[in-house]
Amino acid sequence: MTELVAVVLAAGRATRFGGDKLSASLDAEPLLFHAIRAARAAPVARVLVVARPDLETGDWQGTPPVEVVRLASTALSDTLKAGIAAAGDASGAFVFLGDMPRIPHGLAARLAAAIGPAYAAMPRHEGKPGHPVLLSARAFADIPALTGDEGAGRLLRRHSDVVFDECSDPAIHFDVDRPEDLKKA
Repeated sequence: MTELVAVVLAAGRATRFGGDKLSASLDAEPLLFHAIRAARAAPVARVLVVARPDLETGDWQGTPPVEVVRLASTALSDTLKAGIAAAGDASGAFVFLGDMPRIPHGLAARLAAAIGPAYAAMPRHEGKPGHPVLLSARAFADIPALTGDEGAGRLLRRHSDVVFDECSDPAIHFDVDRPEDLKKA
C-alpha cells in the first residue's frame, strides 16, 4: 500500500450517553482527542474526522494533518461514506471510532504490514474482531451500498480475505456509550 489515511467517525448523537460524549472529559481532555491521537499514530498521510457540524474537534497542528469533514447526518453508514469519499484515491483507510479512547497506538502499523492484497485487516481479541479496521481501496467501492446505522461489518463478514491480527489488548473492543463507561476508561 502506498498512501493510507485514517478516518475517525464522530458524527453520532450519543443518545445512550445523554448528550455530547465526544466532548466529555477523559484524562483532562475531550474523549474525541484520544481517538484522533490514535489515528495520528497510524502510518497515514492524513487523518479525516467526520463530525457533526457543532462538534468541537480541536486545532490539530503537525503531521499528519487532520482534516474535518462536517456532516449533518448521524447515520453510521452516512458517516462512513463521507469519510471514504474524502479519502479519495488513497490505497486504504483505517476506520477509527471517536468513542474508542484506548486503541493501542502500535496496532495500526501491524495491520498495515499484514493486509497485503486482502480486502481488509482488523484486530481480534479472544475471537472477537475490534477496531481499528483497515479497509483496502478495493473495499471502498462497496461502502456506498451501506444504509442506516450499518457500518462495514456486514461487508467484512462476506469476504474470506480479511486478515486478522491477534491482539492481546481488550481495548480494541472498549467504547464509551454511557457516562459510567468513562470511569472504566
